[in-house]
Amino acid sequence: MAWEISDFIAHPGWMVCTLVLAAVTRAQRRGWWDPRTCPVRLTGKTAIVTGANTGIGKFIALDFACRGARVILACRSEARGMAALREIRQRSGNQNVHLRIIDTSSLKSVHKFADQIIKEEKELHILVNNAGASGLPKGITEEGLEVSFATNHIGPFLLTNLLLDLLKKSAPARIVNVSSANHRRGKVDFSHFHGENLSYIMDMVYNHTKLHNVIWTNELARRLEGTGVTANSLHPGVVMTEVMRHYNWIVRTIFNIIGMFFFKSAAEGAVSTIYCAVAEETEGISGKYFDSDCSLVLPAPEARDRAIGAKEFEYCERLTAKL
Repeated sequence: MAWEISDFIAHPGWMVCTLVLAAVTRAQRRGWWDPRTCPVRLTGKTAIVTGANTGIGKFIALDFACRGARVILACRSEARGMAALREIRQRSGNQNVHLRIIDTSSLKSVHKFADQIIKEEKELHILVNNAGASGLPKGITEEGLEVSFATNHIGPFLLTNLLLDLLKKSAPARIVNVSSANHRRGKVDFSHFHGENLSYIMDMVYNHTKLHNVIWTNELARRLEGTGVTANSLHPGVVMTEVMRHYNWIVRTIFNIIGMFFFKSAAEGAVSTIYCAVAEETEGISGKYFDSDCSLVLPAPEARDRAIGAKEFEYCERLTAKL
């Protein structure tokens, strides 16, 4: 997608809506739950955080490390992953932090990562599917998937399925999927998975993937009932991260200027994920959607439709089984 200056001139409402959203976000920058006051320790627990080399993911991994967990940073870039590894070890004092490489847009890479985890790890107590991107250009992966859907949804779906047995064996365990409030503007159309019938205006494709995240999470929770493994999704808030890196410089500049005054920091944006992953208050809760202030809210109607959830899960299972 490519927006020019003329687009903003022609759509002044976009700027007004952005400023209103920024003001609301500013008022909600901090939720009622503060991870610094949470006494939960994770000594003896193993956690995986995808996209842990930067932004929200890095602060989630840092929190887990500070709680004494064995933390696996699941990153696409080895160089950036190593930099995050050194920083997290130094800041937490925990040397039991490790880097493993995964590209969630590649199902081959997801299989390789999962095989390594199953071979190396005896237990897995927390899986955070945080990696994702907005504004990716049009593209089809070598496996025939639309690149945003592969990165944000199909890759995390496959990774979770491949690690389910390990999670069940380690129960109680938690799966946390980072979605977005933008899921409410998404639509369910399974042809999107292959790049068909898609509009690349602004972040519409991203919105669709985030809706599928919530639908899948709720269906997964139903299928995991009685196993001791929970699954929840959440909105981290409007956060100053690198999620906008694929947009042109005009959009990035506006986002960054507004964000400096109104948006959450990456550390603040990590709070709702940490809450779902470690808080005593969320123990045993499953199939729910949490807002950026850590409150329970209802997701979009499609995400609460059991028929859509079953179709979603079965479609993704068939799709990943072929690839």
